[in-house]
Amino acid sequence: MLTRIANVCLATVLSCGSAWAQMPLSAIDWLSDSLTESASGPLPAYSVHDESTRTGAPGPDTISVAPVGDVNSNSVGLFPGTATGLPTSLLEAADSSEITALLLETGRGPLPSMRRLLFDLLLAEAPRSGTADSGGRLFLARVDSLLDLGAVEQARALLERVGPSDPERFRRWFDVGLLTGTEREACVRFSRTPELLKSLSARVFCLARNGDLGAASVTLAAGRATGAVSGADAALLTRFLNLYAEDDTEPLPVPMHPSPLEFRIHEAIGEPLSTETLPRAFARADLRPNIGWKARVEAAERLVRSGAISANLLLGLYAKPEPEASGGVWRRSAVIQRVDAAIRERDSERIAETLPDAWREMRRKGLETVLAELYGDALREIDLEMSVGSIAYRIMLLSDEYETAAEHHVPIDIDERFLRAVSMGEPENAEAPNDVARAIASGFRAADTQERIPGNAGNDDPGAMVLAAVRKMRDSGMGDLGSLSEAIALFRKAGLEEVARRAALEAMILDKPA
Repeated sequence: MLTRIANVCLATVLSCGSAWAQMPLSAIDWLSDSLTESASGPLPAYSVHDESTRTGAPGPDTISVAPVGDVNSNSVGLFPGTATGLPTSLLEAADSSEITALLLETGRGPLPSMRRLLFDLLLAEAPRSGTADSGGRLFLARVDSLLDLGAVEQARALLERVGPSDPERFRRWFDVGLLTGTEREACVRFSRTPELLKSLSARVFCLARNGDLGAASVTLAAGRATGAVSGADAALLTRFLNLYAEDDTEPLPVPMHPSPLEFRIHEAIGEPLSTETLPRAFARADLRPNIGWKARVEAAERLVRSGAISANLLLGLYAKPEPEASGGVWRRSAVIQRVDAAIRERDSERIAETLPDAWREMRRKGLETVLAELYGDALREIDLEMSVGSIAYRIMLLSDEYETAAEHHVPIDIDERFLRAVSMGEPENAEAPNDVARAIASGFRAADTQERIPGNAGNDDPGAMVLAAVRKMRDSGMGDLGSLSEAIALFRKAGLEEVARRAALEAMILDKPA
């Protein structure tokens, strides 16, 4: 029986041998490297190897998944495109190389408003008319961008809307399962349709995961004999298959750029890898309940910054009853617990004592929008003394109800008067306190004229304006105030007034030192 299994497994390896020989090593070692080239041109690589810094983006509790029939994958989304307010011409631009580049560029920008815009692009349905599939290249780029942001649940929801029925979609779906501890479903599907899984290492893993250790061992041996698997991969898989053997061998070397499969196997053999220096998608693995509290909080902070999860999830983790140490994440947890209790009890004196510390601690980690999402509305309804009112005002201006907050706040200085004017869409009528404010006012003023905006290159299509604005906003993050002016003007001309206002408020508030 074992000989027959060996022959079958060896035949499987040999039948794929020529394909493996022609594949770049990264396609074997790094299960989820996306196609770098396709018949229609390059795709942005899903490497999960880049780190960067929309709160409130749709999270696991807001996603509904329903299978669809014969669909154009590029048009699939989790909510109607009409709900975003984005120009139809932008949502239709499935074949535009600019769109695929935009998906990654925007996620690495500094402003929450830009990441919010990105999530709208990634998750919204596109009009089906005029949306060419091009092999689903845009769909794959959207999934890869979500994974780059650490939005693993959202990526899974998109994949399941279409179905992981081809190798490119399946390997992403497989990775999502590995990162969330739900890989069994993918391995069961592999047992029914093995042609979907091209990686021999993944085949060995799934055979073992499905309970067929004999076939897994023989497949690994056949792979080693043919050279399809060797070196670190072979050592890792061997250790995995001998999981319960008494062995005093040294821990395996830590891979520099582990794939989700390597990450999962290292965990299974009792040699877990830290996600601290790994790409954001791996941080999702640390949200599982079997992970220690500190690692879970640090992972949640990374994912909140990118907009992958909601601030409420982080708050739930901060609510650990008794911090066990001081400094770092322990201090942030204690500070948030105190300010949360004060705000819930509407105790203005305690808020005055705790809010400055909370603002300072969260600013150090780039988490100001967490305070805005959690407490922006509540702070607006509490009378606060002047010393803390300025901080509360800025927190409220970073929330969804920024305009209402501005209407009910009495400015106390030139900065606050300008922020109020921006919130009302009228900064050109207010005195600008600094160069950033002057650039913002110039952008609002330019949008109200009939003059051409330099960053638009004479294109009056709203979708093209948004593309140009996002590029300009990226440039403004490097200190180019002219680009900031042009980006704001373009967003307003494209009809995205709220995006323009929020970006301007963030540029003023988040650029200030703590």
